[in-house]
Amino acid sequence: MPLFKRAERAVVIKTADLMSSPPVTLSSEAKVDDVPGVMWKNGVGSVLIVDKKGKLVGIVTERDVLYAASHGLLGKGHPVSAVMSRDLTVATPDEDVTSVIEKMRDYIVRHIPVVDSEGRPVGVVSARDVLDYAVRLISLFMRA
Repeated sequence: MPLFKRAERAVVIKTADLMSSPPVTLSSEAKVDDVPGVMWKNGVGSVLIVDKKGKLVGIVTERDVLYAASHGLLGKGHPVSAVMSRDLTVATPDEDVTSVIEKMRDYIVRHIPVVDSEGRPVGVVSARDVLDYAVRLISLFMRA
């Protein structure tokens, strides 16, 4: 019997370690026409929609912009609420990143807003963030 038992060691990666921050946001009073330019300017695939108090009320993704374009909603002054998703899956900054990845898989989404205890967005975890982090981890093993 060994003198010392090795404790199982696990590396805990929190959502805050992986998320892109600060998140790109637009007011709930914005128009659908505002979204593509904001995405392009910031190099992101989603924009979080917040109310007047700064609380998260929706998300518009690249897919939503494609939907708007294919249904003739661009250039007509429609409110962002016409294309945003309201039933959101969110994460917290201290949540285990494995949980966030499982949510992405289970709900078939590529962007998870990260919110504080009052529902204000503090970041976003995207599929790209997960992939970038995975590449960094794999590269550590490849060097060993």
